[in-house]
Amino acid sequence: MKSDLMNALKKRATEMIAGLQSKGRILRTRHGEPAAHLVSFAPYDELNRRLSVIEGIALGEQAVNDGRIYSRVEAKRRLSKWLR
Repeated sequence: MKSDLMNALKKRATEMIAGLQSKGRILRTRHGEPAAHLVSFAPYDELNRRLSVIEGIALGEQAVNDGRIYSRVEAKRRLSKWLR
């Protein structure tokens, strides 16, 4: 019985991954409510790269709001040890 369940799960996973390649994403629901969103790797990777850029922008905006800004000359001086 346990091996039958494992085989069914493996088959279903294979089918779902194949569906990702044709559809790009699959939304799984539980009792009519969204439970999981499966996305193929390329769009997921692109989403993470975009999120990193947005997080960097948000950190920069927060630094400006906090007054942690420097002139170009001061920034270059402070970063000179890494720019060699």
